[in-house]
Amino acid sequence: MPSKLGEWYTKFADFNVETIFARRREPGPPRTVYVNSPLPDDYFDPKKKHKVLKQHVYASNQVITSKYTVITFLPRNLLEQFRRIANIFFLAIAILQFFSIFSTVSPGLVILPLLIVLAITALKDGYEDIKRHQSDRAVNYSQVRVLAGGEFRNENAMAEKSKTFVRALVPISRKRHRKGQHDQDVENLQHGAPPEAIHTDGGELTTIPTATVANDTDVEDGEPVEEVGTVFHHHGRSSRPHWKMTIWEDVRVGDIVKIKEDESFPADILICSTSEEENVAYVETKNLDGETNLKSRSACPSLTHLDSARSCASKQNAFHVDCDRPDTNLYKMNATVVTSDGAKHAVDTNMILLRGTVLRNTRWVIGVVLYTGEDTKIVLNSGVTPSKRSRVERQMNPQVFINLILLAVMAVVCGIVDSVLEQRNFPRGAPWLYGDTHGDDNPKINGLITAIYALITFQNIIPISLYISIEGVRTCQALFIYFDREILYEKTNQPTLARSWNLSDDLGQIEYIFSDKTGTLTQNAMIFRQCTIGGRVYSGEKVDEPEASKDDLRVAAVPSDERDNSHEAPRSSPSLVAKKSTKSSVSSTTETPNPLAADKVAKAEHVLTHFSDAGLAADITAAQSAVSGTQEDAHGRTLNGFWTVLALCHTALVSVDPHTGAIQYKAQSPDEAALVQAAADVGFVFRGRDREVLTLQTPFAREGKYERFELLNILDFTSARKRMSVIVRKIADEEGGAGGKEGDGKVYVLCKGADNVIIERLSPGQDAFVRTTEDHLAEFASEGLRTLTLAYRVVPEDEYEAWAQRYHAASVSLEEREEEIEAVSEEIEQGLRLLGATAIEDRLQDGVPEAIADLKEADIKIWVLTGDKLETAIAIGHSTNLIGREDNIIVIRGGGEGSVPVYAQMLNAVEQFFPESGILQEDGVAVNELPRDSNGYPLQRIMTGMSDIVGHHNGDRPGGFVLVIDGAALTHALGDEKHKHLLLRLAMQCEGVICCRVSPLQKALVVKLVKDGVGAMTLAIGDGANDVSMIQAADVGVGIAGEEGLQAVNSSDYAIAQFRFLKRLLLVHGHWSYARNGNMIVNFFYKNIICIGVLWWFQIYCGWSSQYVFEYTYLLFWNTFWTIAPVIGIGLFDRIVDDHVLMALPELYRHSKNHEYFGTKLFLVYMFDGVLQSAIIFFLILYTYNTTTSRTDGYDVYQYEFATTLAIAAVMAADLFNGLNTHVWTGWIFFAVALGIVLIWAYTAIYSIISPGWFTTPIYGNDHYLFPSAYFWFSIILVVILACLPRYIYKAYKFSFFPSDLDRARWIAKLDPNHDFSKDRNGGLARVKRPASRKASLRRPALYNGSRTDMSTGLREVNRGFDFAAEENGVAIQRIQSHLSQRSINVAPAQKKRRRNPTSLMHGFSISRTLRRPKTRGSETGQIPEESLLRHEITSSSPLRLSKSP
Repeated sequence: MPSKLGEWYTKFADFNVETIFARRREPGPPRTVYVNSPLPDDYFDPKKKHKVLKQHVYASNQVITSKYTVITFLPRNLLEQFRRIANIFFLAIAILQFFSIFSTVSPGLVILPLLIVLAITALKDGYEDIKRHQSDRAVNYSQVRVLAGGEFRNENAMAEKSKTFVRALVPISRKRHRKGQHDQDVENLQHGAPPEAIHTDGGELTTIPTATVANDTDVEDGEPVEEVGTVFHHHGRSSRPHWKMTIWEDVRVGDIVKIKEDESFPADILICSTSEEENVAYVETKNLDGETNLKSRSACPSLTHLDSARSCASKQNAFHVDCDRPDTNLYKMNATVVTSDGAKHAVDTNMILLRGTVLRNTRWVIGVVLYTGEDTKIVLNSGVTPSKRSRVERQMNPQVFINLILLAVMAVVCGIVDSVLEQRNFPRGAPWLYGDTHGDDNPKINGLITAIYALITFQNIIPISLYISIEGVRTCQALFIYFDREILYEKTNQPTLARSWNLSDDLGQIEYIFSDKTGTLTQNAMIFRQCTIGGRVYSGEKVDEPEASKDDLRVAAVPSDERDNSHEAPRSSPSLVAKKSTKSSVSSTTETPNPLAADKVAKAEHVLTHFSDAGLAADITAAQSAVSGTQEDAHGRTLNGFWTVLALCHTALVSVDPHTGAIQYKAQSPDEAALVQAAADVGFVFRGRDREVLTLQTPFAREGKYERFELLNILDFTSARKRMSVIVRKIADEEGGAGGKEGDGKVYVLCKGADNVIIERLSPGQDAFVRTTEDHLAEFASEGLRTLTLAYRVVPEDEYEAWAQRYHAASVSLEEREEEIEAVSEEIEQGLRLLGATAIEDRLQDGVPEAIADLKEADIKIWVLTGDKLETAIAIGHSTNLIGREDNIIVIRGGGEGSVPVYAQMLNAVEQFFPESGILQEDGVAVNELPRDSNGYPLQRIMTGMSDIVGHHNGDRPGGFVLVIDGAALTHALGDEKHKHLLLRLAMQCEGVICCRVSPLQKALVVKLVKDGVGAMTLAIGDGANDVSMIQAADVGVGIAGEEGLQAVNSSDYAIAQFRFLKRLLLVHGHWSYARNGNMIVNFFYKNIICIGVLWWFQIYCGWSSQYVFEYTYLLFWNTFWTIAPVIGIGLFDRIVDDHVLMALPELYRHSKNHEYFGTKLFLVYMFDGVLQSAIIFFLILYTYNTTTSRTDGYDVYQYEFATTLAIAAVMAADLFNGLNTHVWTGWIFFAVALGIVLIWAYTAIYSIISPGWFTTPIYGNDHYLFPSAYFWFSIILVVILACLPRYIYKAYKFSFFPSDLDRARWIAKLDPNHDFSKDRNGGLARVKRPASRKASLRRPALYNGSRTDMSTGLREVNRGFDFAAEENGVAIQRIQSHLSQRSINVAPAQKKRRRNPTSLMHGFSISRTLRRPKTRGSETGQIPEESLLRHEITSSSPLRLSKSP
């Protein structure tokens, strides 16, 4: 029976209202989207013509995150509220009192408190949901250009939009918003609308000014744009193909849409064409997958002719798309385009633009909508808005259940005893049973009536006022958070907002924090901090950010001959020039700015400051005038090579602002932009790429000349290669002469990548230089900077020609193409010469390292879940203090066929690093899958390369372990219970976990894994649409209300402006709220049990008839006047310790995290206190009044005379006991404790003198007998002291002999209010126990770093901070490589120019003769004579030299 009861209770507690009201439908079957063509006959219902079958009706593009509508609000909200057992009980008691036999007062008055509780909660929930409706409307009413007019018809069937029935509640503005003002205060929906969306706030849709030409031909940006609800002013113009402004929720599957730069996509769209010459589009996906680098997408080759409204609307261009069913996998897309001639063309993810992403660096894109609304990938990865309940509230249910059982026992006892007494005394003629012979009034039935009546008598054992009080207290706690100036972001005047008012106490119990990276921990802004070149470190001049933001433009010297030719149009491709989107669709005929003539360089996007270093500038100046062969000359050569590699080894584009004329770099990733920007800041200005010609301006170039390089090959960056290389040939100057031809034909490999990868490929003889560079890299990494190592080599012409043929053969191979390309690339990337390394700071949000360090001090485990690649995640882990200086990193990777299985990797990690954890002995762990052959499993092999030199005690650093796992491995690890169990057990052994390359759905699954597997309290924090599922899955969701939008806020429970505010939110407000609410609830139960106890003991003397001992009004006002103030005072004003102490000593949070302030054990202790004190009060006063009469006339006492004494004593004991349980006595606490006592004394005095002339009272004249009695005064004083004495003695004893660290902190703060508690960290307070986690160091000195073990390869290495973000196998890089490959085929060998000296290779990175002085004759330096430099034989491994022009 108990097991069945427990099972029933578990089912009731786990009941989820969303299962009834959730709108999420199952994804439909595979679909065929017909574009401008009719639907086939089999799409229609054969019984009903013109009705499309249900499976071919697609979801509307309306996305709704609100929980209620007007129709569903009442039933759904009531179901949610009646998940509280207490509410069901109150309703049952209220129904009982509608029967006259059980009625005590008016039935309406009885049910009124329950109605008030339900109404207050419903109003709160309704207000929260109205805000969601407003956000939904803001997004669904965003605008997009949809093709209309002409022959275009979209016959695909769409489901009807949902009616939310709240339009009257949303203010509608009919004003047109000026540009830049329309989206400032909009809370964007998490399902795919970044702030770049064109919001209308529900107002009229605006139109873009239009223009057409007389001959009815298209102009740039296409055709006129029609305003919704209007027609063009010219007759018949609306029937022409044009772009019609349409709201997002009206977009249909099969529509052709046009998106402009910096606008977001309203649905999942197949690209038809773009503004770029190669039909490439660049998209920002950080709202979808968290990655910061831009992704390149290409148009479907068979649809690139659809580049205007006219061509799209033509019936001749009709086609259809066969698509797979909607899928949650962001990286999977299978579709086929079938054109009108029957030709089929495959479609993959590189041709799809997903909802939630934003168009960047591309003027426009035209595409066809494939999936809308709930079928889009971002919505499929999001969950239904949950109804969250706090842990305290969930814990209250079993406590209420215990009280219900106690109440049932009390009622049954009263019923049984009353029945036995009546059946025994009725035959004896008991006078009080006279006439008990009716059907509804006889000894046999009266026992049942008494039992039911006892439920009403003792109903206060479950106080309904508790729920009203909790709602009120939590509302005030939300206001405390809102008005806290310490967590107000002054820059945007953004306060911290509690969107869910019922979770404040959960903030004090958080055990795990799951954080996004981009926008949450980082600003997605880069700063080029330091570099090491030729063994010298250049740290740069630190500039304050406000000062740096003013320095938007920087003058770059422009050669005079180029300035004269500035009017010439550049030969660069259209993608190299920025065309700002404007509100006019008329093309500009003005000349495009020439990047070769620009005289300014503006900061690139996401780059905060320019780089400048006085020492570097001095070294460059010295090199310009250095004597050949001197140390300055040699270092100048290295400087020239270093910055040239940075300026050329990338895929960034050059744009020119037409307004300022300044160059601005547009790169796929912020760190790549920072590298190119730094080179330009130093003077190595990349001027752009004209097809395959790279133009570079350097301080060492001949005056008035640019250096030009022919781009031969790009060896792309991948996570496996960890490097990127470009192969270039120096192009001769246009001037004739030998000196002008000196750079002709030299081939260079310019390489940048991870330090271990580059160092392994260096030529011999550089050991000292390598050691110096490695030391510098260790210093950079210790500061949390992202490092990149640079090198180069000169390639002989014949070697390159042979290699190029092998590379071309590998690139066209049909089998194992990637492996062959990698092998060929490896050949030419050998024998490199080291130049130096860079260090970039991925600027963190203010205060992030300190906040994370303090949260770890509070023993909170922090997991980072990001869509970024592994190296970026590890770099951020170091800079944020998530990974400590001596931490060891365990890497789990998912791979393809032939790779080590994920389960085996996790088993090996457990066996190698946690052999004593007992995990391998647990049931369910398949130890037999652990490979035992060290030769067969690479984890055990001992690598001998430089990357494996990790120092002493590698893998056994004292700092602990951090687990890093990628998305591919998570797919396996979350696939079944066996993998989940091992992953969870391994993760529990680590101090932190970093999950990289994860999808939004995987983020939610990881949160649920910990939440359900460990039963821990979880908090998820993020700022993007890709974080919504995670935020909804966690117990507490926190959204970052950043400067660029509020994508995650709408689904969050708390909205903060900066990550650092999370520290105060948890350590202060969370700690206070949990301590206050827990203390308030147990005191609430206590004060009611003391009252019920007095009533219960009276049953012994009233025949167990369920009668009240008090006059009824004393019982009626018990929870409303007498005892309510102290417990509310505890909930609002009690402070476990002052806020500055909690902030200074984060380890105090463990008291809150360990659930010390509320639980069943504490509940039972307070219940016992209440029962004990009720016995003391009742029996002492009863026996006092029951011995000798208290009256002077000798008459016996009246029941209410002694009962009033009971009531006053019980109220005073309860209120003082509540006050005794507070931790700080402020004026508000004094007032709250005294209020109830004053009220009952005043009520007793006034109520006793009301004469029957006014109305009848049962205690009229009570004051005449009560107050003069010595029994009254001495009884109250005695029982109140005796009732409170045990708790007082316990608290005094504990504080004197076993004080907690909280007791000590309060005592120190009382004795010394100005005490600096930050000095008491880590045991400064006597016997303050340290939490399990180690101390996180804020500054990691550059001594050594913990190891990094890749369980998939067995490679163990020292981490030196390498990271570089780039799109792998992107469309843009593939097209560049394709063009380079095609050009190499078309160029005939005879066209190659003969070299002047085919036997020697002269260096192309030259310092002009005019910039240097020749070496003085007779100088005895022992170096090669200058004349011999031109004839010096250079091998492919020789150092880079700056040859002098003769």
